[in-house]
Amino acid sequence: MSLSQADVTTERPPYAAWIRSSNNITQQFLSIGGQPDIVSLAGGLPAAELYPVEAIKQASARALDRWGATALEYGPVEGLPALRAAIAARMSREHGRRFEVENILLTTGAMQGLDLIGKVLIDPGDLIVAQFPTYLGALDAWRTRQPAYRKLTWDLDDPDLLAAMRKAKFVYCVPNYSNPTGALVPQNARGGLLSRAVEAGTWLVEDDPYLPLQLDGAAGASILAADAATRRHGTYDGPVVYLGTLSKSVAPGLRVGWIVAEPKLIQLLALAKQCSDLSSSMFSQAVALEYLESGAEAELTARTIACYRERRDALCAAAQAHLGEWFEWEVPPGGMFLWARAKSRDFDTNALYSFALQEKVAFVPSSVFDPDGALTSAMRLNFTRNAPDRLAEGVLRLRRAVQAYLAASKVRV
Repeated sequence: MSLSQADVTTERPPYAAWIRSSNNITQQFLSIGGQPDIVSLAGGLPAAELYPVEAIKQASARALDRWGATALEYGPVEGLPALRAAIAARMSREHGRRFEVENILLTTGAMQGLDLIGKVLIDPGDLIVAQFPTYLGALDAWRTRQPAYRKLTWDLDDPDLLAAMRKAKFVYCVPNYSNPTGALVPQNARGGLLSRAVEAGTWLVEDDPYLPLQLDGAAGASILAADAATRRHGTYDGPVVYLGTLSKSVAPGLRVGWIVAEPKLIQLLALAKQCSDLSSSMFSQAVALEYLESGAEAELTARTIACYRERRDALCAAAQAHLGEWFEWEVPPGGMFLWARAKSRDFDTNALYSFALQEKVAFVPSSVFDPDGALTSAMRLNFTRNAPDRLAEGVLRLRRAVQAYLAASKVRV
């Protein structure tokens, strides 16, 4: 008697081990953001109404006229040469030192840059010293490599920090308007971290997606600029690995980002990229080049800053009125996020999350920004995606969620 395929139970091989340590919070808040009945304070998404649709449309036409079929081809792994040169010039202007094309690798968004850094630098079990709390996307990008983490709290007097950096494959930081905290790291702390990285002989990864979003005052010199100023002119050959992107200043749909690093590392990152996607979209890169050369970005950035400043202030005012009894925060001088910390250490924002969804509001609980998942008393709120009245409504819903959570729990506040 023969059995059909449907009658046979097959024990298939298990999924990769790293899957068990992962989460789907990013999938959740991207999905939630598309539901009109939910006020999402969760995503790190720009204001869609600011996207330069007409300028991109015109840039697309110019790109096809200029590049023709080349824009629709596979391209060099390192990226469209003309855009690499434009990014090298941009970096030279912004960071006060000439960078060469050999220092630039174009990527499919800055997230691919993080992924490539993991592929080139991390073997399973290797140590990363990471700014804490840590950007969720970085933790996700490196999760498949299964590294160990040492948390960087910017206490540079910690006697164990230098020893940890000597063991680490790299140090990771987001000095400008950090995700998730919105903090701007002072110049003396940046310089101190750089000097320790140089002494330890390790790489220092500077993730800088929020540089254009300077809402109050200037961001100050990058760590890359500080290191480059101490080195000889010509091709940059220092330990800083810098990531930039157009996702926050223009539009995330372009998926154009870049890495700045010394040439040997750029070559190895390109090799890893070859194994990932052969090349990023030549069409997107050609459109990005036309857009940047048009000069339209400066006007867009000014409008974006004015819009985000108003929205940040609206979120902070609503939070003060409705959440100040239970949470505290600093007003972020730039970026996209408010980091609200519970006054009670017993407060669990993981548990609060389900109550928030019942009230049709979403946020990101702090545990996903902790490599150990142990930080459960804070939450990240985004202010860029929603208009002021919508932000106020979201915070009001969040207040009701907090009240319901406290009523159902034994937390003392």
